[in-house]
Amino acid sequence: MCCLPVDFGEFVRHRGGSGVPVVQPRMGFSDPARMRAGLIATRRADAVSVGTITVDSYTRVGDSDAVRTALRDGACLNGYPIADHPADTTRQVLTGALGPDFPVQVRHGSASPGRIVRTLVALGLNATEGGPVSYCLPYGRTPLTESVGNWTRACEEFTGLLDLGIEPHLETFGGCMMGQLCPPGQLVAISVLEALFFDQHGLRSLSLSYAQQTSAEQDREAVAALRRLCSELLPTDNWHVVVYAYMGLFPQTPHGARRLLATAAELAASTGAERLIVKTADEAHGIPTIAENVSALEGAARATALHHSGGVKVPTPPDTGIYDEARALVHAVLNLDDDIGAALVTAFRCGYLDIPYCIHPDNLGRTRSHIDAEGRLRWTDSGSLPLPRRVKAGPGRRITSSGLLADLSYVRRKFDAAPVPGDE
Repeated sequence: MCCLPVDFGEFVRHRGGSGVPVVQPRMGFSDPARMRAGLIATRRADAVSVGTITVDSYTRVGDSDAVRTALRDGACLNGYPIADHPADTTRQVLTGALGPDFPVQVRHGSASPGRIVRTLVALGLNATEGGPVSYCLPYGRTPLTESVGNWTRACEEFTGLLDLGIEPHLETFGGCMMGQLCPPGQLVAISVLEALFFDQHGLRSLSLSYAQQTSAEQDREAVAALRRLCSELLPTDNWHVVVYAYMGLFPQTPHGARRLLATAAELAASTGAERLIVKTADEAHGIPTIAENVSALEGAARATALHHSGGVKVPTPPDTGIYDEARALVHAVLNLDDDIGAALVTAFRCGYLDIPYCIHPDNLGRTRSHIDAEGRLRWTDSGSLPLPRRVKAGPGRRITSSGLLADLSYVRRKFDAAPVPGDE
């Protein structure tokens, strides 16, 4: 690196927020030339943006033999194999892109991130994301205790950048974990708990995620709850909120995808989120091209700027108990052990955290959820979650396979419905 990279968190906090968040793609290509072209196109987009290098699936699970075979055979991977490309190759990818006005984050999805993090430290790259829960339970069968240990070591290795005068930044993926059918109180709680885990292991620059779900009003309440808990519990003031465009089944029509992306931009703008991770209008049909990613970034930037300049007054959502629920879950877990990693393991063992429809062996699987008539995610069965009385699950409906599939496709069907005038 020709100069020390900027603090990713500080950059985003200073450039985002106040209704105009920094925008970021979900982009990764195995070919170095194409990866570099994607970063440069993102930098040149008509938007305040940050870059992304998304790692391939083989690297995420530690299958270096498969990566090396693919690279030898010239096969395309679904991301950039950062741990197996030579360091000089990655430095060339970053040349002309990474700089004081354009930080780059590496995104991966690994329950065993040690090799990835060591590569980042060697390269001087200082922004990544994940978490011991959010990159374990949805993605495989790695034991939660093993993931916690892996992430403990990875955090401690990542803080080695501090010795070089570089501020490492870590984003929790907890607010996105199987978010399409997990009521928002638990997503907020896991995001906060993972951030506290990162802080306990030496990270001072943090971001906390929340994934757009099924109800705009419920989402606004959830982001407000997330911000309130961060203000109360995080020891550092170098933190920001990142909103993700919907992570579930995406609309199949162009007008449906555009409408959903616009609502994600409005959610980020109306809640003061400092960063927005976008999807493209082609998410339902394949891996987006560089041009499609740039178009999505610029569209999101226009939507948030329009929302901001128009002085749109979004009503304060009613208090339905999301803050109370998230706070109760966070404190119940923290009371289990002074070591937050150990507390997380115990919380899942006793059902204080329990993700609906998640089949990982360390998830009790006693909770169920559904989408109500107003489009809100509700608990059908809250299992052993230590929820306040006001948000306890009421009489639940019977969950059937057809009902579950209908809930999973709710957003797709809603936004693929007949387009509004002018959105053809």
